[in-house]
Amino acid sequence: MACGIAAIDHGADAVYIGAQRFGARAAAGNSTDDIRQLCLYAHQYGAKVYVTVNTIIYDDELSATRRLIGELSSAGVDAILVQDMALVADCPLPLHASTQTDNRTSAKVRWLAEQGFSRVVLARELSIDEIAAIHRDVPQMELEVFVHGALCVSYSGLCYASQHCFGRSANRGECAQFCRMKFNLVDADGRTLEHDRYLLSLKDMNQSDNLERLIEAGATSFKIEGRLKDAAYVKNVTAAYSERLNQIVDRHPDLYRRASRGRCTYTFKPDLNKTFNRGYTTYFANGRQTDIASFDTPKAIGEYVGTVKELRGRSFNVAGTAAFANGDGLCFVNADKELEGFRVNRVEGNRLFPLKMPPSLKPGVRLYRNNDQEMERLLAKPSAERKIPVKLALRPTATGFELRMSEATVEDVASVEAVASVEAVATIEAEHQTAEKPQRENIVRQLSKLGGTPYVCTAVDLPADFNYFIPSSLLSELRRRLLSVLTQHSSLLTPHFSLPTPLFSLLTHHFSLPTPHSPLPEKYHLPYLYNVANREARAFYARQGLEAADALELREPQHALLMQCRHCLRYSLGYCVKNGGRRPQWKEPLTLQLGDGRRFRLEFDCRNCQMNVYAD
Repeated sequence: MACGIAAIDHGADAVYIGAQRFGARAAAGNSTDDIRQLCLYAHQYGAKVYVTVNTIIYDDELSATRRLIGELSSAGVDAILVQDMALVADCPLPLHASTQTDNRTSAKVRWLAEQGFSRVVLARELSIDEIAAIHRDVPQMELEVFVHGALCVSYSGLCYASQHCFGRSANRGECAQFCRMKFNLVDADGRTLEHDRYLLSLKDMNQSDNLERLIEAGATSFKIEGRLKDAAYVKNVTAAYSERLNQIVDRHPDLYRRASRGRCTYTFKPDLNKTFNRGYTTYFANGRQTDIASFDTPKAIGEYVGTVKELRGRSFNVAGTAAFANGDGLCFVNADKELEGFRVNRVEGNRLFPLKMPPSLKPGVRLYRNNDQEMERLLAKPSAERKIPVKLALRPTATGFELRMSEATVEDVASVEAVASVEAVATIEAEHQTAEKPQRENIVRQLSKLGGTPYVCTAVDLPADFNYFIPSSLLSELRRRLLSVLTQHSSLLTPHFSLPTPLFSLLTHHFSLPTPHSPLPEKYHLPYLYNVANREARAFYARQGLEAADALELREPQHALLMQCRHCLRYSLGYCVKNGGRRPQWKEPLTLQLGDGRRFRLEFDCRNCQMNVYAD
């Protein structure tokens, strides 16, 4: 809940959060009471709360899952993210199709729309052009895209490596991060082509420079991945993206507006380089790129801060422009291609005194900072304030006075147009006493005291002939009543979107399973890829004309397909002939081998530009 509130305070229009069970982050559960509190807080700003119920469900969990969804609906949740199709029928909340449902084609998105989903979270692997094509083909569907954070190497929902190796299912929220492990790459003759490399470990996504193009492509929601990240990460990354979005909206106020209310001010300068990252990539946003993986380390490398210039005893100096602080965490890749880190004990200009001098540190080594002590200090304290600008209007009534609040518009403050008008009215009975001296200044001062609320008063409107004396205590009571009205009617703060009229209504409060208009588009050649783990999901697919096999978690076949990856080792190592690479000299099939000897066969599906990983 604390991270969710931090996200709202730093500019998020929505947050997604796991409940106590059935979310794709099993180690990050939250109580229904905490989620209810988060909803109350978010809805003040017209922001939304989405709950992840996106694991596959076993038969003996169906009733508990439905009870949970009922509790979430009562708590004020705005939607749930779902993978298991058993949850589609008779759901009391709007449904978002989790990226775990493998959403990479127009046909799949159209099919999900027909099942009653109001939003689809697209596969991370899609390019901007592919996103645009889906939007053109299915314009009525809201499209959510990942823009920042850790990347899974397999298409989400189709990764079974953790289950196969450790009995921990990624489809059950228990991923053991198989892709962050060291591998040897071995050819069919037993030759080792790569030794002890993190061959499946991808850099982190950063689409901050592509936001406007993604908007133009049809994305309506940008998703920041935050798996088990702390509040400092949430604050910095949310603020950075919120500022970028505001710049876009400010440039195009006739085209775009934010989906929630309030402008944020920060005590720090948001900087994505100063937060946990494994190095950044735009992934496939602009087509296939070579430098998307981090073969040397799966750990946070942080921001580049300069090169080692000279070593002297227990210290060294740095060539670069970065400023350092006592306690900074620095790291570098040593001669063995291993990430090595150390803590700075003392700083004298650009001369650094480590707590312990790294023996492999040499002149010319590139240094990175993966823990910025000054940034951490700023983010450990209250670091943002989010306020909704409002106008107040005071008028006399027959028996007293009326105070009306309305949201300030672009003409009133340097801000984009509000999502929708917020209005609230409060009255108080009081005698009309003619003032002996001007009261305007005191009235404005008393009514403008909105501290501790989400609002900031930009103007108080009084009629030109307003000449009444109102005691400060009555003004305070009138202001308190107005704020009470807003609190009691939080529905006033629900965002209203100016989206194209949908071809059919999806945003109902009660879904029933419609008769399908088209067949299920993905005809997986391995039926367990549908991830059917319970009788209701099995019945759902039967109505679609498909006899789906049990999920791999229930029955694993021999030599199972464990991963489907757009990341391709042939391409990354420079051997994709299709894209102008060198012709490989090795003999296929290639195999990934763990340190304990377990092997995984690679298949290069060049027709679909995909690398598949099989249990050997």
